[in-house]
Amino acid sequence: MSSHYEVALFGEFFSRDLKAILNRITLHSESAHPMHAREVVFEPFDAQQQRDTGADPVMLRARKDLTEPDSEWVLYSHLKPESVRAHPEATVRPWATCQVIGDALSFAATLGYVRRSQIYKKGYLFRRGPLVIQMFQQEQVDAKTQQPIPAHADTLWEVEVKTASPTRNTQETPLRTSVNAVVEVQLLMKGLLDLRRQDI
Repeated sequence: MSSHYEVALFGEFFSRDLKAILNRITLHSESAHPMHAREVVFEPFDAQQQRDTGADPVMLRARKDLTEPDSEWVLYSHLKPESVRAHPEATVRPWATCQVIGDALSFAATLGYVRRSQIYKKGYLFRRGPLVIQMFQQEQVDAKTQQPIPAHADTLWEVEVKTASPTRNTQETPLRTSVNAVVEVQLLMKGLLDLRRQDI
């Protein structure tokens, strides 16, 4: 069985460059939508023990689209990125994802995970062929209400250019096609936004 992968590039910029970057990405995308999402990060209950033995615990993430009132939670997990020697141009990492109907946060706890952190991301979502481009600022969470606090005007903008759905490395759909697609966006943004691979 072949694994599923995510292919991605990452970048960040200051608010003063928002208009120029927004214009260029919009010009080279098929669609653009507002984005507001909540993401909760979980780690295995024995994560510290795993770290003590030199293992990297597999994190589980739950994501919910807040722009759609009836949207379901999506659970996903990334494994360690493949080596820079194998894929110098982009981050390529095994990716598992599933949609959860009902209480995904309790479901994650049942799987043996504990909540580590949560963030809200607000900005724009673009589609370009097989890619999704997320451009957002992170919002802090109010400790009392657990609701997002709007980002400060000076908060850095983050950009993630990645495959919209898990990709298999097969003869029909080689990973090289996805790598080329994200590198194409990197070239389109050159001189305005530095997109690079990230080992996370």
